[in-house]
Amino acid sequence: MKIVNYFKEMYEELVHKTTWPTMQELGNSVIVVSIASLIIALIVFLMDFIFNVGMNLMFPAI
Repeated sequence: MKIVNYFKEMYEELVHKTTWPTMQELGNSVIVVSIASLIIALIVFLMDFIFNVGMNLMFPAI
């Protein structure tokens, strides 16, 4: 009986107490996360490139 009560309470909370984002809010969040991810990827790429150039200057290939 405890498990049935748990699922009933879970359903009530998800349907009646939870506020879900609107499509516009969700779209804005997707845009923000995508831009932030691209910026972080660019920063990591630049750090890797600069480190690679520095290592090649310090230890040139034979």
